[in-house]
Amino acid sequence: MDLHRLRVLLELCRLGSMHAVAEAMHTSTSTVSQQIATLAREAGTPLVEPVGRRVRLTPAGRRLADHAVTILAAVDAARLDLDPDAEPSGSVRVAGFATAIRRSLLPAVADLATSAPAVEMRIHEFEPLEAVDLILRDEVDLALVYDYNLAPLSLSDDVVTWPLWEVPWGLGVPATDRRTSGATDLAEYADHDWIVNSRNTADEEAVRTLASLVGFTPRVVHRIDSLELVEDLIDAGRGVGLLPLDHVATRQVRVRPLVEPGATLRAYAVVRRGRELWPPLRLILDRLADTPTTSRLP
Repeated sequence: MDLHRLRVLLELCRLGSMHAVAEAMHTSTSTVSQQIATLAREAGTPLVEPVGRRVRLTPAGRRLADHAVTILAAVDAARLDLDPDAEPSGSVRVAGFATAIRRSLLPAVADLATSAPAVEMRIHEFEPLEAVDLILRDEVDLALVYDYNLAPLSLSDDVVTWPLWEVPWGLGVPATDRRTSGATDLAEYADHDWIVNSRNTADEEAVRTLASLVGFTPRVVHRIDSLELVEDLIDAGRGVGLLPLDHVATRQVRVRPLVEPGATLRAYAVVRRGRELWPPLRLILDRLADTPTTSRLP
């Protein structure tokens, strides 16, 4: 049904005559009559009936007018919601990895609580591949993801990305490891067990690429999601693995720099193409864009 004709019907319900509707809508009575007749054909039932020299709504016409109130209000709300110049409001669903949530999103949440209280964020922790899948299924509005320079994330043309920040990574070894200082040649650790991420393949891809450059295949034994648990395993002598170069360890672990090309973690914001114009999401993306491009992780 044509929305304009629904508005004409609603005005007729309110004002009671086609002449009054014509004056209110700055048109002619015949145009109003034609609009109502066309709407009746679309609805498949008479919407008005004559009462002397005037008309009144039929029971079906009154029911459709009641629906028109809800329909037109919903359309107006949708237009306001999608208007790039409108005051941002609504719930934004976010899926991201823990570090990006702490580093980039939580400061934005605190800021928006006072500057845009009508914007609500619903935050879920997911690894990059999981978060991107949720974006493509339209189950979240914003994904915070990462990849490595040696293992770039492959994304669909249905999404757009914003670089957020990047952090160089090194090799986590026991604090008792006293090998030469300076950049680390991974070949020195070819006989060690290796620890990689359990839920994101980029970490393992980066490890295998770095190892292949110096001529060995890493023996991946442990797949762990928690950096704290990775530290526990390294401290216990159960393996080595990649950690942020400036990571502040809570165990007896130190992080050694890598020889070139090294490994750099790169964080991104990802949204469905076109949805970045939605005011609440645009507001959050603008806040995230203020994050420095290099970051020291906690």
